[in-house]
Amino acid sequence: MSIFNPMTARKKECGSFDPSPLTLFLGTSSKTKYKKQKHETTYKGTKPILVICTNKSDLEMANKTKFSTGNHPVEMLVPMLHLRDAGFTFDLATSTGTSVKLEMWAFPKKDGNIKELHKSLKSQFESPQKIADISSLDNYAAVFIPGGHGAMINLPSNPDLGRLLHEAHAKKMPTVTLCHGPAALLSTGLEEKEFAYDGYKIMCFTDKTDAKTPSYGYLPGHMPWKCQESLEKNGITVLNTEEKGNVNQYRELITGDSPWAADNLGKFAAPILVKWCNEHKP
Repeated sequence: MSIFNPMTARKKECGSFDPSPLTLFLGTSSKTKYKKQKHETTYKGTKPILVICTNKSDLEMANKTKFSTGNHPVEMLVPMLHLRDAGFTFDLATSTGTSVKLEMWAFPKKDGNIKELHKSLKSQFESPQKIADISSLDNYAAVFIPGGHGAMINLPSNPDLGRLLHEAHAKKMPTVTLCHGPAALLSTGLEEKEFAYDGYKIMCFTDKTDAKTPSYGYLPGHMPWKCQESLEKNGITVLNTEEKGNVNQYRELITGDSPWAADNLGKFAAPILVKWCNEHKP
């Protein structure tokens, strides 16, 4: 007979693992910190923000177990609420055009604002655009890449995403990401292209914390590769050494360190995007 251990990741019927009961108790909440902000100036245009999402829900760990992942719902939907309040709409896209995956174990089920936004985008979650089908960013106001370990699965290896991020970089178009979302920036170095963010300073989820998480059952094993280390090898400086909800802007890149940065990132990024869009009238 198995003995219940609150610090052990929980295996599901499909074979992948959710975080441990202890992790869910300490690291998730039924409600978020979101509160609608008042904006003196809002975006009056019609071009949406392109939200780059993952269509993958299983991350194979170093020990061959599979972590049940996707985009973290708080990291995705809280910044989007703040951006919506500033006048923006959204287009969702994945690598294959198949459905967006969320870490539903982290979904704040008693947060009416989150549930309403999620419901309003239901058709896009189910049938997003395919990244390769987006020829340019001319029809978009900005780029947002939510976090969640799922962002590490196939976004860093997507050359079409790299093409779009090179375009955003060249246009100095605001690009917002957090936690493990910055892994997607690695796509700009594919196909022998120059990595677009050499010399940039960002916030992201640290390898140090990722290495600790199997000990209390957040992850069922150690990471297959290191997000922070890979970014630093390409010339990025990661400013944070732990996760405290901090955010940062370096040129067009606006970043946050973790789920705890989601609310701060949304409030921080919204007026920056409004100002840029009003000046450039995308």
